[in-house]
This record gives sequence, structure tokens and C-alpha cells, in this order.
Amino acid sequence: MINWLIEPLSFEFMRNALMIGILLGILSAVVGSFLIVQQMGMMGDVIAHSVVPGLSIAFFLGLDLSIGAFIAGTLSALGVGWICSQSRVNADAAMALVMSGFLALGVSLIEGLGTKQLDLHHILFGNILGVAPGDLWHTLAITLTVLVFTKLFYKELLFYTFDPWGAKASGLPVNWIYFGLIAAIALTAIATMQAVGVLLVMALSIGPSLTVYLFGKELHEMMIGGAVIGSISCMLGMYASYYWNVPSGPAIALVVVLLFLLAFLFSPKSGILTQPHFAASVLNLKQKLRRSHPSSRSKL
Repeated sequence: MINWLIEPLSFEFMRNALMIGILLGILSAVVGSFLIVQQMGMMGDVIAHSVVPGLSIAFFLGLDLSIGAFIAGTLSALGVGWICSQSRVNADAAMALVMSGFLALGVSLIEGLGTKQLDLHHILFGNILGVAPGDLWHTLAITLTVLVFTKLFYKELLFYTFDPWGAKASGLPVNWIYFGLIAAIALTAIATMQAVGVLLVMALSIGPSLTVYLFGKELHEMMIGGAVIGSISCMLGMYASYYWNVPSGPAIALVVVLLFLLAFLFSPKSGILTQPHFAASVLNLKQKLRRSHPSSRSKL
């Protein structure tokens, strides 16, 4: 067992991947908790898909890819807000339209600008095994920035998250708070994209905090518990990728979903199999079977 745990650590790429996985687990849980409470889960997916045109343009201009991704992701979120404020279009419909439009534009720009050096497969599904030490420091900087700002403005963020109209009435700069959340989501999507790709960002951004949500609804509990589950999911996914030769991004996402399903079934507060009505349903089923098949009572 010890050798099973230690063997992957002999490779530098695995050590880098595990360290960046822990950072992403923490970062995603903090930002994802706000998304869940505000019922904006799809916004992270919108931003993640919308960074593709920014990546292409930044690569074409010789700029840092993160700059282009951040600008494109932020513009997509602001575009959703603008459409909703200027029309009767619902937020989910606006997000679906913006997400598909930005993704289609990004794929078209990769072909049109001649930036085929961008690996579309890695953009869509991630390549955490290919992270370099520079990527690790980059993710660490993003994580620390988000954590520091969350700590400094936690009370304001908490007030805005649960009662945006009350926060506005009390004089809080809700527009700046909203923009700050959008920026944090964009930074998280950029960082997480390296690990699981734009198609699976939501699994790591929402899944761990949503799992904790089944046990308790306090925001700080979702952040701390989600950070633990997210980090564990990344580590387990990496070990599964190493030993079973499966893609690392999908492996991490599958672990996240599996842990959620376990909580969904067995959570003491919300688990399907732990609720009194489930036990009552099983008991009623047994009684019906006994009445319809008297000879099988002993077996039941």
C-alpha cells in the first residue's frame, strides 16, 4: 500500500499535478460555494467555455494566454448580465446562448487566425500532467488572491450573496461586488481549465461544494468542506489516471461525481437511503409482498 502511494511521487510531473490539484480544489470550493448559494452554477460553465476565443486571440498577438482568457471570460459574463437587463430573456437562456456563441467563435478563430498550435483537445479536456512549475506558481498566485479578497470582504460578500437587494439598499457597492465575483469565477475557470478542461470545469467548481451542501448549508462549511473534497478528488483522480491509464481530467471529474452520489444516497440529513420515508416505503413493499405471497413470509 505504501509503495502504491509513493511510486507516482517519484515523477516530477505527478508531484506538480498533485500540488496544483490541491490548490484547484481549494480555489474551486471557495468560488463554487458562492455560485451555488446564488444559484449561478451555470455561470462558471459559461465563462469556462467562453475563454476559448480569448486564448486564440492572445496566442495570435503573442500575449499571455491568461490575459486573453480572462478578458473573454469576463466579457461573456457581462454579456449575460446585459442581455438579461435589456430584455425579457431569462438568465439560463442568455447563458446558453452566450456560451455556445463564444465557444463557436473560439473554435472558428483557431482555424481563421492560424493558431492551430493550440491543442483543442487539451483545452476541452485538460492536461494536468503537463503542468510546469510556472503553472504551479501561477495557480498559487490566483488561489492566494481569491482567498485574501474573500477573507477581507467576507461579510459584504455574505450579505450580497444571500440578499442582493438588501445589500444594495444598505449602500454596498453591489456592482463592484458582482464584478469581483465574475473576476474570481473567470480566474478560477482559467486555472481549472489546465486540469480538467473547459468541458469539465463545472465538475470541479460545483461538485465538491454541492456535496457538502447535502450535509450543511452554512457558506463557510461549504468552502472548507468543499476544499477538502475537491483536493481529495484531484488526488484520487490523478492516482486513477496513473495506474489505470485513463485521462486525468475525466478521472478527476468522475471522482467528484462519485463522491456526490455517495453523499446524495447516504447523507444523514438529505440522503435518499437514510430518510424515514424510504424505510417506510421498503416496509410497505414488504407488507404488500407478504399479503400477495403468503408462502414467502419466511423468506422475507
